[in-house]
Amino acid sequence: MQRRDFIKVVVGSVAVWPFATRAQQRTMPVVGFLHSASPDPYSNHVASFRQGLSEVGYVEGQNVTIEYRWAEGRFDRLPELARDLVRHRVDVIATPGNTAAAVAARAATATIPIAFGVSDDPVKFGLVASLSHPGGNATGINFLTAELVEKRLALLRELVPRANRVAVLVNPTNAANAETTVKQVEAAARPLGLQIQFVNAASSSEIDAAFEALERDRPAALFVSGDAVYNGLRTQIVALTIRHRIPTAFASRDYAVVGGLMSYGTDIGGMFRQVGVYAGRILKGERPADLPVIQPTNLDFVINLGTAKMLDIAVPPMLLARANEVIE
Repeated sequence: MQRRDFIKVVVGSVAVWPFATRAQQRTMPVVGFLHSASPDPYSNHVASFRQGLSEVGYVEGQNVTIEYRWAEGRFDRLPELARDLVRHRVDVIATPGNTAAAVAARAATATIPIAFGVSDDPVKFGLVASLSHPGGNATGINFLTAELVEKRLALLRELVPRANRVAVLVNPTNAANAETTVKQVEAAARPLGLQIQFVNAASSSEIDAAFEALERDRPAALFVSGDAVYNGLRTQIVALTIRHRIPTAFASRDYAVVGGLMSYGTDIGGMFRQVGVYAGRILKGERPADLPVIQPTNLDFVINLGTAKMLDIAVPPMLLARANEVIE
């Protein structure tokens, strides 16, 4: 080969190689991951999401890429983050753990499949036509946080029978969830004879300020709404409930594990895993329209007995017997 021809071959290879690489990269499917909170407190749950993907045969970095988008507690950022994933032409969008993220994704695309984990009725929010036959580009898990408000409030009353006045912590920036919580708490409180005081907080600093106000008002107990931002700040919230000696009911086991008095709800980590499974099944060719929305059959009632003792709360034996888990 003459020197001139050799140079042509080398130059041609250099020119073609980046395009070939990009073509190879495009053959690896891309999952867009959209969440309303911050990443660090959710590292274990993201691992559960990856586990779900791996159960269907997809391992991040090997045969699937994940594009993460975190709103850092700014719910108003979700629509733009969802549109950004659409612009990146991801193959599926996963929104585990927050109804607002799922709604933003659904508003951004009617064609890219969506695997969601939502705390409220997905039919009410227009995500699916029905639970059994979603019918569109979205399906996933309804982990029933909103539907369990009445039961969780009743359990708190059993645990603290003298609690006639209960404060309820809600995140006003998570508007749909806050509205549902307010309605359901008010409805559940009436037959229990409870006086309800709603307290708004949307960030770490606002949560500190909310507890300073609670210290002045001295409610008998606190009910923390199921909220993705609150779950990410669970260590701070639990520490404040103990410092201010307020018996508190939470929406998931995550809180009880770090010292929360009691929780009643579904397994959040399990929900993330199942969203990963659905995302993987969609990548393999199944249609969201044909995948039914899953609702959990097992609900966790967890009591942290060590915290109860710290707060001088005598847990009724019958209530203790009904707990799925007791943390010493």
